[in-house]
Amino acid sequence: MTRDRESWSPGSWRAHEAAQQPTWPDTAALSDVEAQLRLLPPLVFAGEARSLSADLAEVAAGRAFLLQAGDCAESFHDSAADQIRDKLKVILQMAVALTYASGVPVVKVGRIAGQFAKPRSSNTEERDGVVLDSFRGHIVNSETFTEADRVPDPGRLLEAYHQSVATLNLLRAFTKGGFADLSQVHSWNQQFVASSPEGQRYEAIAGEIDRALHFMAACGIDLSREGSLHEVDFYTSHEALILPYEEALTRTDSTSGDAYDCSAHMLWIGDRTRQLDGAHVEFLSGVRNPIGLKVGPSADVDDITALCDKLDPGLTPGRLTLITRYGADRVAAHLPDLIEAVGRSGHPVVWACDPMHGNTFTSATGHKTRRFDDIVAEIASFFAVHRSMGTWPGGVHIELTGDDVTECLGGSESILEGDLADNYTTICDPRLNARQSLDLAFLVAEQLRA
Repeated sequence: MTRDRESWSPGSWRAHEAAQQPTWPDTAALSDVEAQLRLLPPLVFAGEARSLSADLAEVAAGRAFLLQAGDCAESFHDSAADQIRDKLKVILQMAVALTYASGVPVVKVGRIAGQFAKPRSSNTEERDGVVLDSFRGHIVNSETFTEADRVPDPGRLLEAYHQSVATLNLLRAFTKGGFADLSQVHSWNQQFVASSPEGQRYEAIAGEIDRALHFMAACGIDLSREGSLHEVDFYTSHEALILPYEEALTRTDSTSGDAYDCSAHMLWIGDRTRQLDGAHVEFLSGVRNPIGLKVGPSADVDDITALCDKLDPGLTPGRLTLITRYGADRVAAHLPDLIEAVGRSGHPVVWACDPMHGNTFTSATGHKTRRFDDIVAEIASFFAVHRSMGTWPGGVHIELTGDDVTECLGGSESILEGDLADNYTTICDPRLNARQSLDLAFLVAEQLRA
């Protein structure tokens, strides 16, 4: 990647306007926390980020598919092993369904082990005449509506780091220690999913995988020597929103001399922070991690191609993923022009669809929610546009949980507005539950098969 090393450093973003940053009341405390983070071990390693870049290059070439999924915003209260395991189960189930239907590898990237910050449309929130700082995710403050809880606390950056360490340790144990073995496909079917139509459909696939494994063993193939059958590569990602945290976890790779943001394998820039001359773009333009860029309906095509030039000046396959988030009824109006312009620019991007954020609304019950049918419709439009233009619809970007929540309307279990309050536990945006997620995977698989 071509980069003027003299003009960029991990801290060069500080000379640019930084959107969506909290106002830290104690800057000395923030500086102290940054100093502590710089001395802590990296959360991920440069070699792992390079492996993800290679996998995403395969996606860009149309030889693999990206599944990026996880919580809208992780919570400091949801760090139990069972919750992390159940989230991973759902993602593994979705990947199996997608791989089985499409015949291409699925690159698995979690919104996990670092997705603690959220951009906000307003700096303040008002309730009953009381105005306080907005909740910006547990890495900054608390969702509890009191003055003390809404004050940005630099100590939370350290707490986010340590929870990410614990989550990553568990993920690595699960994905490399036998839990992700293909012989365990039946055990990934959670109790409250197994009896559903989606769960039964998944069980049929699991049974066919079992028979295929038994057949290969009967033919004399030593399955114990096939590492890909027994473990999976699972990568982490989050929105690189709180820049002091990201800078403090940036390290220079000893083998290449390049800078990597070691807070996650992949980082993305949100639709609210993608200003070409802004601090977030400046920071991520200089790290070698694979980068995602969210693109909403307000995006100008020329601005996006200029961002591609700045974030991927070397036209490197696997470097840049464009994650479109238009809304179900806007894809056809916006996506073709963007695909054409990026194609002319020569950037070998991964095209991914975020069908969640453009389809959010507030229900009559006061809950922020999404309709499953709108999510499906946006994905269908995304695939249709790419088919018509001869380009590869490279992936989906989904907010989900392994818990049996009632946050998104519809799906095969037909969640209604009156059901939302039954188990609405998100601290920010509504997520698909395990049944809805698996249902969506089968629908995406049908699009891939087509």
